[in-house]
Amino acid sequence: MSRTVPPPAAIEYPSGDGRPMAENDAQLAAMHYGIGALRVYYQDRDDVYVSGDLLVYYEEGNPRVSVAPDVFVVFGVEDRMRMHYLVWEEGKAPDFVLEVASKSTWREDLGPKREVYARLGVKEYWLYDPTGEYFTPVLQGLRLAGSAYVRQLAVTSPEGALTLTSETLGLELRAQGGEMRFRNPVTGQILLSQSEEHAARRAAEARVVELETLLRERRR
Repeated sequence: MSRTVPPPAAIEYPSGDGRPMAENDAQLAAMHYGIGALRVYYQDRDDVYVSGDLLVYYEEGNPRVSVAPDVFVVFGVEDRMRMHYLVWEEGKAPDFVLEVASKSTWREDLGPKREVYARLGVKEYWLYDPTGEYFTPVLQGLRLAGSAYVRQLAVTSPEGALTLTSETLGLELRAQGGEMRFRNPVTGQILLSQSEEHAARRAAEARVVELETLLRERRR
């Protein structure tokens, strides 16, 4: 008499690690801006995924091994909501990662995470320290060359802002006075956060209504 063998239990990949998103307001502000500004910038493309503080699992069958980049961008995958990011299912690792330094993470950012990202093939790995306590300079870039990272030096603008240029994103990142901003080097436009974009849109809509009202009054 044959017996039916039950299928193996599905492996669960948790969507959270129990850690807070950020340890202080400066770190939180940088993460929110980075994620939001890049989402606005790529909002018209359905093949670019932007996220942050999301668990990225990179060993199939091993839910104990993961990283959670503060900000990351993946090209060539569907832009949709995810509970986590499984590298083997998506077919690729992130192309760009930005880690924002904090008291408990900066050593890991410089050491273990750097090794993991290089092994996964993350093209650009950037580090930003909004408080200036952990990194000198506060903005640092690493670009993958073969199997190892090569440091990309930030330049200082006449205004005193540290600037890094991303070949992967086609954008600049400027850091000054504890604040960071992405900039489009072609148009010179500073990328707005999601809240800033919404505010600008509401202001523009209100201005249109105001002008239409004024025009109607003049016609009367």
